[in-house]
Amino acid sequence: MISGSCCCGAVRFELKEQPEMMGTCHCSRCRKIGASTIIFTKQENFTLLSGNKSICYYPPEKGYQYTRSFCGICGSSLGEIGSQSDSFPIPANLFDDELELTVKFHEFTSEKPHWYEITDDTKQFSGHPHS
Repeated sequence: MISGSCCCGAVRFELKEQPEMMGTCHCSRCRKIGASTIIFTKQENFTLLSGNKSICYYPPEKGYQYTRSFCGICGSSLGEIGSQSDSFPIPANLFDDELELTVKFHEFTSEKPHWYEITDDTKQFSGHPHS
């Protein structure tokens, strides 16, 4: 099991196995909420252990796909915890245990600020990878 939590510990979750992939999103929304490096997990692999009542939701604006969630107590970005999709993103910084992944792609590079330099050789996409 791989454990994760928000900053205050109100929202706690676990994954049954390592996530399927990790990437970095450079869109303005991810940057502003401090959740740029994300993992994707399968719904069947995810278990919310506590904090369901502490989770608040922010719906996507035009051009974006995911409803964002955050802890209503400490404000930690929770990615798409609460999603009904088969696979969904969670910020990598929420994990208490080590992840056995490295970044495999960069998305929304068209929104990347000039001060951030991508220094790896992973795939880059101007929007969502499936776009």
